[in-house]
Amino acid sequence: MLQAMRTSQFDQSMTRLDLGVGQPGFDLLPWDKLAQAAAHLLPQNDTALLNYGLEAGDAFFRQELAAFLTPRYGYDLTAVDLFITAGASSALDLICTLFTQPGDLVLVEEPTYFLALRLFADHGLRVRGVPLEKDGLNLAVLEELLYEEKPALLYTVPTFQNPTGITLSATKRRKLAELAEAHGFLIVADEVYHLLDYTAVPPAPLAALVPEGAPVLSIGSFSKIFAPGVRLGWVTAGSRYLEKLAGSGLLDSGGGLNPFMSGLLRSALQTGLAQAHLAWLKEVYGRRTAVLTAALREFLPAGFAFDQPEGGFFVWVRGPEEMDTAVLLPAAHSAEVGYQLGHKFSAAGGQANCMRLSFAFYKEESLREGARRLGRVLDNRA
Repeated sequence: MLQAMRTSQFDQSMTRLDLGVGQPGFDLLPWDKLAQAAAHLLPQNDTALLNYGLEAGDAFFRQELAAFLTPRYGYDLTAVDLFITAGASSALDLICTLFTQPGDLVLVEEPTYFLALRLFADHGLRVRGVPLEKDGLNLAVLEELLYEEKPALLYTVPTFQNPTGITLSATKRRKLAELAEAHGFLIVADEVYHLLDYTAVPPAPLAALVPEGAPVLSIGSFSKIFAPGVRLGWVTAGSRYLEKLAGSGLLDSGGGLNPFMSGLLRSALQTGLAQAHLAWLKEVYGRRTAVLTAALREFLPAGFAFDQPEGGFFVWVRGPEEMDTAVLLPAAHSAEVGYQLGHKFSAAGGQANCMRLSFAFYKEESLREGARRLGRVLDNRA
């Protein structure tokens, strides 16, 4: 992610429009709201902000976060239902540390979030992909695979998936939880885009199955709904899983993660600043989604397709089967446009004819120009 930030800064100075950058634009960072939250918090002289915190995270922050999530998740959460992390990647890394051993199998969507694949590799885990359908994971393929393999985890981005934008249906969410219970694996639900709906309200998050005893660890993050630099997120799960997270050596040594920023976000929630920022982001991203997809329909040549995203950050463009987006990337860079390579999102080295575009980073006029440049490159491909 740091490399993405550096790349985007460099590309801006060189006029390249890198539609592969999957983070909020610099114009969307909430400097004013963070300053107001600090003005609300710091005069309180709360010494807990600058000390080792509770292993599960600041209890007052968890209480505010639970109140924020309850109407959005569709069930009653309390502070004890939450474990605070230093962002989604921190959560996924800690889950791998505590709930897997090197050589264990992790099932993922095909395609899946490419940096999750990097984390699984760091932990020495085997990875197999399960194909996606229009309504999420192909559960028939998954069931067949479960009679061959015994996975430790199934990693899913169930809502406005990264990279495809696909949302797992409500029926499949419940069936997936039943399969996890029957076959003894954990579902790690990366639900960081769940609150970013623009044209359709998604089904209840997989987190909503936790009170029923489902083996789900649901990950959320302020990186997508406030700012990535705050490095603050959460896990919602059953008590036995949260106790294992809080009892890790990492927390025993260092205390709760990010107590100072937890205090700032607590104030941002108490004063309504975080809620206002999320509402504004949804308006901006909704407009940007419409602009980019309209431009793609106008400029992409025949043989290219994508599905209209209803939320999240991304558009997944599929080209002719024989095309390799890696081969085209130098020509794209020469035309001052960029994208994320499709094969990076594949556990099996496939998806070479695809590319991931994001509408989160650039303003509307730049998104349209980026689509125009991309269309020209694809039109002129050999």
